Amino acid sequence: MKLNLFELSVAFSSKSNKELKRAYLLFKLMKSKRLVNSAKKLLSIAMKTGIPVSWAVKPTIYRQFVGGKNIFDSLTVVDKLQQYNVKSILDYSVEGTDDSESMDVALEETLRTIDQASNNPNIPFTVFKPTAFASSWLLENAIPGKPFDDTMQNLYSDFHTRIGVLCQRAYEMDVPIMVDAEESWYQHLVDEIIEEMMAKYNKEKAIVFNTLQMYRHDRIRFFKEQIEKAKTRNYFLGVKLVRGAYMEKERNRALLKGYPSPICETKQQTDESFHQALKIALDHIDLVEIFCGSHNEQSIMLLANEMTKRNLKPDDRRIWFSQLYGMSDHITFNLAHHGFNACKYIPYGPVKSVIPYLFRRAEENSSITGQTTRELDLLKKERLRRKTHKV
Repeated sequence: MKLNLFELSVAFSSKSNKELKRAYLLFKLMKSKRLVNSAKKLLSIAMKTGIPVSWAVKPTIYRQFVGGKNIFDSLTVVDKLQQYNVKSILDYSVEGTDDSESMDVALEETLRTIDQASNNPNIPFTVFKPTAFASSWLLENAIPGKPFDDTMQNLYSDFHTRIGVLCQRAYEMDVPIMVDAEESWYQHLVDEIIEEMMAKYNKEKAIVFNTLQMYRHDRIRFFKEQIEKAKTRNYFLGVKLVRGAYMEKERNRALLKGYPSPICETKQQTDESFHQALKIALDHIDLVEIFCGSHNEQSIMLLANEMTKRNLKPDDRRIWFSQLYGMSDHITFNLAHHGFNACKYIPYGPVKSVIPYLFRRAEENSSITGQTTRELDLLKKERLRRKTHKV
């Protein structure tokens, strides 16, 4: 089997000519960093002053990157993707706040995504962001090795309890649950709790998955340590591998506070770390279940080729590939076409509530020039192909 990630007729098989044109125009706009920054400022002002923004956001960037305002809306996207053998992961992308009422709302909504996944074979995972369930005071002041005072202990106990509720429900419903990674200065809190949950719920297979950001130069060592702990305590290790999302923030904070940056010095080092982690995971495939969250073609091909070399079937349920909804369709749809386990992360939530998520997508596409250029190039080629062949 020869995997080609750039087979255009497959990559854009789910899109109409109108949808292709809209995506092309949107990525063309997002290529301008100045335009993205200006739009962000204007939307921020509009939101603070109560000026409606849905009319501008919903038919453009929201439609491209978000599944809908709620689970029910998003199921339309899930049903459409499954026609092309692409699975979905529903991600409640409303930003968390410090009040317990908002945390309870986020908890109930995430529980609903677990219940939905348990009844829908096209939703193989669920996911949550830990900061939706933790006080910012706890996250900013939890220093590794430093004992909690009474206030910190209470906040930590609430955080632990909420994550425990989610992992228990996932286990009861037999739905794997992924825990997104956070900033390095409080990631240790998440790691400690998730390690505990894996030891408790991953006895038969991986239900709880931790996320490793491989742009951190300590993650290979951490990954190896986690494998040894899983061996010793006899549980399966669920791991989602990503490159990372907070590079500039991490480097700036390290510089400001005077400690060594946790981030690899070069992109090449990050790539090498990511690829090394993939191979380590495959070396321990009887213990480790892999979720490869990447938009990098080289990484995707490496994992697919390694699977072939090791006589692992494309649809081996221990290995998954994923990209964000609205991006890198050439990767997702071609993987699915060749029988690999491929899925889309589908964020959902009301327009106003997911605007911070949309800002990040727009900024990401304007700052990573190669990514936006690639999207535009592929969309342009497919539009030309359809015009030439009168598709």
